[in-house]
Amino acid sequence: MSEHDDPHAVDLDLPIAARIAAASERHGEAVIVERAVSLIQGNNEGKEFLLIVGGEHAQGILDGAPVLYWPELWGTRALLHAWDNSAADAVRAALSNQAWRVREMATRVVATRRLDAREQLVVLLEDETPRVRAGAARALGTVGTADDIEAMSALVKDEDIEVRRSAQQSVAALRKRLAQ
Repeated sequence: MSEHDDPHAVDLDLPIAARIAAASERHGEAVIVERAVSLIQGNNEGKEFLLIVGGEHAQGILDGAPVLYWPELWGTRALLHAWDNSAADAVRAALSNQAWRVREMATRVVATRRLDAREQLVVLLEDETPRVRAGAARALGTVGTADDIEAMSALVKDEDIEVRRSAQQSVAALRKRLAQ
């Protein structure tokens, strides 16, 4: 926890991107990334940071609601808005988090930051949670190779319509990217 932890310094009315940008300006982007990684790893980063990454929902935890996976999810999501390559391993680890919401968010970060996590994403194509399968397909559409097309194409027959749609769009995006 930062010695300068001031929960009153966070404007909860701001969207997440603006809260992260303000915190990065105040503390430095490297500090924000380091604290986000710490949350992903299950550590306590103090009230101010929890409010920065979790907004109004974090107040519920601070008021005594069960923590569950929320700080890990918020730490992962923060990496969509603040980044340093030192966070890559934490994002890859989040792809195997026990909470499906964290795994799904990690697929978004992989795609956004174009991280090499192909092998883990291919495994997630068979995840029990449809939203994780769809996220893995979308991420592979961004970072995958020709070797991933077959595995992604199998999802076109998935029982979940969103998974089918994501797989179809991702295969098309991957083929287009590879053709360039």
